Amino acid sequence: MFVLSILKDTVAIHPTNFGAPVDQALIAELNKKYANRVLHDVGLCICVFDLSQAGEGKVRYGDGFLWYKVVFRMVVFRPFASEVVIAKVKSSDQDGVRLTLGFFDDMYIPASYLPQPTAFDPNERAHFWLPDSELTSTHDLLNTPLTERMYIDQGEVVRVRVEADDFFDDEPGPPKMTEGVQVHREAKRAPYNVICSVAEQGLGPVAWWNGAAQEEEGGEEEEDAMEEG
Repeated sequence: MFVLSILKDTVAIHPTNFGAPVDQALIAELNKKYANRVLHDVGLCICVFDLSQAGEGKVRYGDGFLWYKVVFRMVVFRPFASEVVIAKVKSSDQDGVRLTLGFFDDMYIPASYLPQPTAFDPNERAHFWLPDSELTSTHDLLNTPLTERMYIDQGEVVRVRVEADDFFDDEPGPPKMTEGVQVHREAKRAPYNVICSVAEQGLGPVAWWNGAAQEEEGGEEEEDAMEEG
């Protein structure tokens, strides 16, 4: 889930920080610049792990800052494909389920990566799975008894598998014009998204499988008791 990335930068130290140890001042400035920032094709920066290299501070003409060329290792959030992650359901709509890790909210389960057969219940604002059912149409699934449905509710802890990640560079600037007509700008996308799946055995709400494990243990205890009797 977390990796170390080697990065390079030139860092300015303000005169008020000249009294602090150089390493501490550099790390503080780097964290101020990079923490909670998405770097394209790198991931979500968390914090500086350590400094690998730092040159001598140099003063530039016109300011009193000391400028350092540094090489450092950054702790980055970027889960790899097929990694299993524990997350919480943040919200749901017809397109899928949005997840959160607390510090990162742009994780999604598209409807195609939910266990089948599944449907979105607009009253509960949640998707549900109907195990061992041969129904396929949404209309038929929504007419099933509530007791047979296994919901993926908001706030539920889920075990998901990472399928892919996606970076998006939203270009800044004014709306573009085409032949004097203003082009409608698309809604702003998150710079980094993680696509997940729960369409396999053992994935989905943790409560589903905890309950199944307890039932299996209870069944084994009953069999043992019958054999002893």
